[in-house]
Amino acid sequence: MEKKCVICNKIPLNGKLLVRKGLVKKKGGTGSKISRVSKRKFLPNLQKIRILVNNLPKKVYVCTKCIKKGEILKA
Repeated sequence: MEKKCVICNKIPLNGKLLVRKGLVKKKGGTGSKISRVSKRKFLPNLQKIRILVNNLPKKVYVCTKCIKKGEILKA
């Protein structure tokens, strides 16, 4: 089963983690520079819960935003 929200199709996003070195100019330095860049993933807050899908109970992944909105019917 793919890790994505059944209701809003929210999926993991790819991004970068920047490591900065040096003192910023505002504080009297020569400016901050990017020293390293590494890849990372931004994961949605998914919960595995039992909901009614086509009037049948099924265990699926649902994001917490959809749970809070009340867009699901718990089994």
